[in-house]
Amino acid sequence: MFPEYDVIVVGAGHAGSEAAVSAANLGCKVLLATMNMQTIAQMSCNPAMGGVAKGQIVREIDALGGYSGIVSDHTMIQFRMLNKSKGPAMWSPRAQSDRMLFARKWRNLLEAHPNIDFWQEMVKGLIVKEGRCTGVRTGIGLEISAKTVVLTNGTFLNGLIHIGEKQFGGGRAGERAATGITEQLVELGFESGRMKTGTPPRVDGRSLDWSVMERQPGDEQPGKFSYTQTPELQDQVPCHITYTNKQVHETLKEGFDRSPMFNGRIRGLGPRYCPSIEDKIDRFADRERHQLFVEPEGRDTCEIYVNGFSSSLPEEVQFKAIRQIVGFENAKMFRPGYAIEYDFFPPTQLDISLETKLVSHLFFAGQINGTTGYEEAASQGLIAGMNAAKKVKEEDPFVMKRSEGYIGVLIDDLVNKGTNEPYRMFTSRAEYRILLRQDNADLRLSPLASAMGVSGMENRLERVEEKIAGIKAIRKYFSDTSISPDEANAILAERQSAPLTQKVKLISVLSRPMVGIAELRGTTDHLDKFLSNYDDEIIHMAETDIKYEGYINKERELAEKMLRLEDVKLSSEIDFDKMIALSAEAKEKLNQIKPRTIGQASRISGVRPSDVSILLVHVGR
Repeated sequence: MFPEYDVIVVGAGHAGSEAAVSAANLGCKVLLATMNMQTIAQMSCNPAMGGVAKGQIVREIDALGGYSGIVSDHTMIQFRMLNKSKGPAMWSPRAQSDRMLFARKWRNLLEAHPNIDFWQEMVKGLIVKEGRCTGVRTGIGLEISAKTVVLTNGTFLNGLIHIGEKQFGGGRAGERAATGITEQLVELGFESGRMKTGTPPRVDGRSLDWSVMERQPGDEQPGKFSYTQTPELQDQVPCHITYTNKQVHETLKEGFDRSPMFNGRIRGLGPRYCPSIEDKIDRFADRERHQLFVEPEGRDTCEIYVNGFSSSLPEEVQFKAIRQIVGFENAKMFRPGYAIEYDFFPPTQLDISLETKLVSHLFFAGQINGTTGYEEAASQGLIAGMNAAKKVKEEDPFVMKRSEGYIGVLIDDLVNKGTNEPYRMFTSRAEYRILLRQDNADLRLSPLASAMGVSGMENRLERVEEKIAGIKAIRKYFSDTSISPDEANAILAERQSAPLTQKVKLISVLSRPMVGIAELRGTTDHLDKFLSNYDDEIIHMAETDIKYEGYINKERELAEKMLRLEDVKLSSEIDFDKMIALSAEAKEKLNQIKPRTIGQASRISGVRPSDVSILLVHVGR
């Protein structure tokens, strides 16, 4: 009935969809197995992509040939560049999406790929022979063979939904949980744990008073995620902001004795940086109000997502409290919020390629690894799919360095440090964030994807080369061309910058705070004529490189220094217990993680600088 597939992907959420695409784009024959073909790439929680650090991840996925950025651009209803008041390393794109269109576009793209087949059924187990995964076993007893398998089960592994004192099995509202896989993996020797996440109630937008809420429009000149020719956003839909109050808090507290969070029924740890409303009230008792973002779920629906009001309290408490929010006095609820517990597997059980250490040819990606967020899941799926394909081809895995992308930071953190709470990406987790800006992901990563043989990269590389040439030309022009006091001083006065007393090179003026290329336009006809040869994206990137040159060079030097340790390989056969000089904790962690390089070893929690020196001596350095 089935051929032997190169890659079987179990689960068709954000991680599974990207895993299927990335393996297929490397020429592999892929089977995408899902319990429900109608919920492929569904936005289970908030209808948005991107955000702080997450937007950088979406751009990196796109630069590597993934589809998340393309789908987001085709289905967004609002775009905002966050952190514009800060330096460009902190700028983060975020899009409000049309939830139904998002899933539909993903399914269309997946079905259009000739290398992807589908099977709708629960996968109950894996076929493992002599320590190697060779396929999957379905609920009706079918065995489907594959050279590699990628598990992207999301919140479905023994998922348990909580609403007040009620609890019932499910991986998402209205969908059943997945069973069998956890139990088999534990029998094989894997360690498992429980995590928790939640979602807010959805309400009827027709019942809200929008006039008393703060309007939050999109950017006047909306950007995009994808480096390809995706459509420009038209007719943006606004979001709104409102707040909880003391009355809301008192009402919510009435249900605390029936809250599964406070009475011990929920055992899993929830996301620290996205707590439920009851958790916020409990932890921040001195706060009189909490901000809520009122977000539309699409252009053609009245369903509204109440961002910031995630809850697992009884539904009648949620309803009573939500009607005490300004603008929600007559709110009609579509469905209550809920919490969901699910199984995960501590990611220290993975190699840096996302292949499991206990079973070869088996890869994990997404929430099964303890992460939270569409973007974090999608990026892992992309890398797991790539490396499953490379495993099939008997090629070395693709390992992104921390200095190459936020995705590299994410995977390196998971594998080397593990996590006991849902892991979320922040710009502060990346030590090289000036190098890892949202605007240069294609320059960093598209050449790597092309070298791997990812299909469809030819036009992308042409654009990368065009950008590099343009940045160099603009830099050379600003370094070689002078500007006189008569031409510059009026602009400098407006920007409260010291006037020129003699001619200087343009690059010295551009290097000043508060002076950008936009301000220098119009100072000379020659400059305006030169800049007309380049689009705004290239001009902005050149300006950033010039203004932050010192910081960029410093980070590059630090990255190169660390890369020397990445080049020092460690044998997988090393018995760290025999290295007497290592600390006891280092021995334990090194034997558990089995790092590939000295650099990876240095980032493992519990490995000290003195332990790294001992390892360097051991390998003859």
